[in-house]
Amino acid sequence: EVQLVESGGALVQAGGSLRLSCAAAGFTFDEFDIGWFRQAPGKEREAVSCFMNSGRSVFYKDSVKGRFTISSDNAKTTLYLQMNSLKPEDTAVYYCAADLVDCPSYGTKYYDHTWNGYWGQGTQVTVSS
Repeated sequence: EVQLVESGGALVQAGGSLRLSCAAAGFTFDEFDIGWFRQAPGKEREAVSCFMNSGRSVFYKDSVKGRFTISSDNAKTTLYLQMNSLKPEDTAVYYCAADLVDCPSYGTKYYDHTWNGYWGQGTQVTVSS
């Protein structure tokens, strides 16, 4: 059974840092694309960063480039998101999600009830100004 469990969310001041973790069970990142997504109140879920093709390809949303870094442990069962220079607009619930291919599209596919991808329960990140 595939499971994703996020942790590491917190309240932090603008300019601060956080590291999110996503523990995966039932698969490794060699088998699935996996990534980080976020959803702010009143907004749609969006892709933040993705590992694709067993980590050979990496995606970052433009607004987080240079501030966020995606990585994994050697066993490729825990995904991390190091977030530096946090801004109030980074405030959201952060989720990890996985499926076979095309990770950046999962934010859109979330609204497609025919999609069979996997989501964690989310972790809240709040950045105060």
